[in-house]
Amino acid sequence: MTPDRIEQFYARLAAAMPEPRSELEYVNPFTLLVAVVLSAQATDAGVNKATRPLFARIDTPTAMVALGEAALTEAIKTIGLYKTKARNVIELSRLLVERHGGEVPRDRAALEALPGVGRKTANVVLNVAFGEPTLAVDTHVFRVANRTGLASGKTPLEVELGLLAVTPAKWMPHAHHWLILHGRYVCTARKPDCPACRVRDLCEFPDKTEGRLATG
Repeated sequence: MTPDRIEQFYARLAAAMPEPRSELEYVNPFTLLVAVVLSAQATDAGVNKATRPLFARIDTPTAMVALGEAALTEAIKTIGLYKTKARNVIELSRLLVERHGGEVPRDRAALEALPGVGRKTANVVLNVAFGEPTLAVDTHVFRVANRTGLASGKTPLEVELGLLAVTPAKWMPHAHHWLILHGRYVCTARKPDCPACRVRDLCEFPDKTEGRLATG
């Protein structure tokens, strides 16, 4: 995709959604971190259902450690892999207290050193909590980038680096959310809603679903 088409691509997504936000509910950087860790192989809606009452009373690493693994396990038992996730959340909370004074670090290496936190999770926290120009590549972003021709790659890291290389700086603060939401609701895996797509004419996907060309 050419630079001009990439500019149009983001401009159209921005026009439709000027201030996109994470669909995960959180109250501060710590609860965001926990929510993203819990969201692995789970839906945002499912995570929110479990964390809404949890975050109403537990919103710091110290409070999470005091809650304990057994109580946290019970609180998130509706989420997939809840036992492992509970163990990771308690341990990452303990390490945040021990290493970072109870604060979520604004540093990728420090974040990735925490249990259950990989590159994607670190990127989400850096972007959403701290406004860093990062791009988390989940299954939706991976699909949209490859399918449209925005940035091709065989691995999430390849796609991430490709997106960072071609995305204009002015679009970086929200690029992550635009791509995720576009993939979640329009450019879906099995049957993309090409008739409703604002960037259909810019997209290089050869197997577009039938319908009216939508450009604005």
